[in-house]
Amino acid sequence: MAQGISGVAKDMTKTASKSAIKATSEGGAGQLFRWVFWFTGSKNAMKGFGFFLGGLLLQTVGFKSALWLMATVLVVVLVNVLLSLPAELGKAKASKSFGELLAKSRAINLLAAARIFLFGSRDVWFVVGLPVFLYANGWKYMEVAGFLAAWTIGYGLVQAIAPSVVRRSADGLSREIPEARIWGTVLTVIPAMLALLLGSRLPITPGLLVVIGLSVFGFVFAVISPLHSYLILAYAGSKKAAEDVGFYYAANAAGRLFGILLSGSLAQYGGLPACLWGSAAMLGICLALTFLLPAGAEPRRVAAIG
Repeated sequence: MAQGISGVAKDMTKTASKSAIKATSEGGAGQLFRWVFWFTGSKNAMKGFGFFLGGLLLQTVGFKSALWLMATVLVVVLVNVLLSLPAELGKAKASKSFGELLAKSRAINLLAAARIFLFGSRDVWFVVGLPVFLYANGWKYMEVAGFLAAWTIGYGLVQAIAPSVVRRSADGLSREIPEARIWGTVLTVIPAMLALLLGSRLPITPGLLVVIGLSVFGFVFAVISPLHSYLILAYAGSKKAAEDVGFYYAANAAGRLFGILLSGSLAQYGGLPACLWGSAAMLGICLALTFLLPAGAEPRRVAAIG
């Protein structure tokens, strides 16, 4: 129950934070682009650092003391937020009905659907298939945990510098959408190639091959994930940005749940190669949805729910 409440609070905080970026970016699409990448990258780098810090606290002060320390730090953060954020934030216009809440533009609906398969494609191998595979190939517990933590930190650092490798446009969409399609195509190929290589007789240990292949996967994923996050803010209406972003991250959570469940099933059925083929299939669907995205912003359409 505590983990569930914490997860809801975390996602609400993330949604509000990215909506605040939309509300406070006064430098146009270029500033919004840089801020989204930096914010997303720093968040994920700190998440990876948290893996190391959590293990250290468990080993040194124990579980209960670690919880009290974390609660104390969060109180400090809360006080700082209450004292420093401008008062005009948080006054967005809310939907009056459930039908209006779900009535998003075509672009936002497509991005939300793409997000389901994008994050499902990562968790389908990362959560169950990868740790079990590494254990089976002789890795120790701390080696596996260290690799997962290092992967997450590296993933976050790449996200922070990703704006330098993505072409940008003055209108914020005309080049960014083709970039999402290009990076999505590259990402789709990687797990399929890795699955094929695992079935071949290369003069390299399977564990090392997976580490190299999934490091490349992580780099490309670290570029396309914040690029999609930027696009949702570029498409979102300013009066209901928080709702649009929240709808998008609800799809993100659904994709992760779907990916985790599928990861366990595929790992039992065919090991890591099956997980990788599942990842490639989900990325193919995500890529197809990306090709349907409009090249410009769309007006919000209110649909009747019958």
